[in-house]
Amino acid sequence: MTKALLFLSIFSSGLAFAQEDLLKDIDTITTHTDASQPAFKALQIVTGQSTKLAAKKEWYMIVAHRFGDVSAGFKDFFGLDNASTKLGVIYGISDGLSVSLSRETNMKTFEGAAKYRLIRQDENFPVDIVGYNVMGVNTEIDKDTYPHLRFSDRLSYLTQALISRRFSDKLSLQLTPSYVHKNLYEPTIEDKNQFLAGIGGRYKISKRVSVNAEYFVNFDNHSFYKNPLSLGVDIETGGHIFQLLFTNSQINSDIGYLTNASGNWGKGHIFFGFNLYRVF
Repeated sequence: MTKALLFLSIFSSGLAFAQEDLLKDIDTITTHTDASQPAFKALQIVTGQSTKLAAKKEWYMIVAHRFGDVSAGFKDFFGLDNASTKLGVIYGISDGLSVSLSRETNMKTFEGAAKYRLIRQDENFPVDIVGYNVMGVNTEIDKDTYPHLRFSDRLSYLTQALISRRFSDKLSLQLTPSYVHKNLYEPTIEDKNQFLAGIGGRYKISKRVSVNAEYFVNFDNHSFYKNPLSLGVDIETGGHIFQLLFTNSQINSDIGYLTNASGNWGKGHIFFGFNLYRVF
């Protein structure tokens, strides 16, 4: 764990130094809280979605990577040998509506999503409210395992209400009530319908760096899996936001992250990773 944290510190410092020329043109400090500014700089708090949306006609490319369990030590090179990667794109149809498509190596899952603003925080309303809907397709399962498999069995769904408030130039918080439905599930370890409640936040520690955290409680009492807990650092650069993180859920997909967290923070079973967004 100590070595992994040392790696994170060295990597972050090197990245910040390398981007110094680009960062000279960025100034994110304001002298007062402006409610018209987004509560979050990145589209994700850590792995869970934030209330920020892509602007109209903006394209984002996503690269999300989670290494293996760092507690395995040098045997698996602190998780570097067992990684999961997600690639995706996001397009802003309007300033209040975006769509996305992604594919993750873990369970070979495709996800299509729509994200849309319902209410914006301003002087008359205290919070941003954004809706988020996902449909996932698990292409890993096959008829050798499930002889009567139908295409609909591969599908799962997520509905979320993202409710955030920008309290100051430094602090933003978000509540995320969530509902997951799986057409194919194992009843001995999870429920077909799962309800979750999440809380997350961002605290800005410099012009270009913030620390982030999020935690989801899964009210599925039969679940074999853990509640996902993630900590991260956002680094703003000239063309993208780079997120470094530690989490107990190796899966990058929205549905998998929420319902299939397997790591235990108390035992050091956590995963190091990063998210990279490039806007065009």
